[in-house]
Amino acid sequence: MSLKNLGLAALFSLATLPALAQTQTLRIGVTPGPHAQILEAVKPLAAQKGLDIKIVEFSDYVVPNEALSSGELEANSFQHQPYLDNQKETRGYKIETVTQTVNFPIGIYSKKHKSFDALPNGASIAIPNDPTNGGRALLLLQDKGVIKLKDGVGFKPTILDVTENTKKLKFTEIDAAQAPRVLDDVDAAVINTNYATQAGLDPVKDALTRENPKGPYVNIIAVRAADKDKPWVKTLVEAYRSPEVKKFVEEKFKGAVLASW
Repeated sequence: MSLKNLGLAALFSLATLPALAQTQTLRIGVTPGPHAQILEAVKPLAAQKGLDIKIVEFSDYVVPNEALSSGELEANSFQHQPYLDNQKETRGYKIETVTQTVNFPIGIYSKKHKSFDALPNGASIAIPNDPTNGGRALLLLQDKGVIKLKDGVGFKPTILDVTENTKKLKFTEIDAAQAPRVLDDVDAAVINTNYATQAGLDPVKDALTRENPKGPYVNIIAVRAADKDKPWVKTLVEAYRSPEVKKFVEEKFKGAVLASW
């Protein structure tokens, strides 16, 4: 074969290599704290497989799905399935789950009381103001026996669905990210684990009580529906759900965050 033909053959071989043979950049949206820290542990493993992960942090739960839907991100890793389902229902996003990641059992925290049973009648309780996490807080309080909710409310009850409130708890709805900041002003607050750890709280030691970790609130990686079957998605999932990342989660968070694999 001539040198010219050899050159053409080499070029053809390069052109037909799988997409991940060349480094591909993925912008992945997360909230600060554990989600970002876990993705930092994923980065070197993904790099070995041809993925260059750029971590993009958001301070709330609303913008990451909007950014993903509009093409500013390739994926996000910050939410559980009930929250995504609600976002798709209310905003029409064409976003799909590609894998489960970790669970952050939501907890009730207090600076004024040492135990959940010590909460007084008429206690002020701060809960997240978004439909999914607010409902999650109310379901936890129902599990603890201090309120009852209407039958059939599913995963998104509101304070209007409270049918019994034996301790006459007073609810204040706030942005989930602000919950740690109001602990001085309320008897207790229901706080998502990522915001608790970001504020220096230890979910295992400091929470008065936590939800059942085997519930429906395992977090997920989401991508646009059009990207769901692209090769990089499988590669990203394999890097995330690796033994190395599971070991990192166990050693770093010591039970505050639980791997789903």
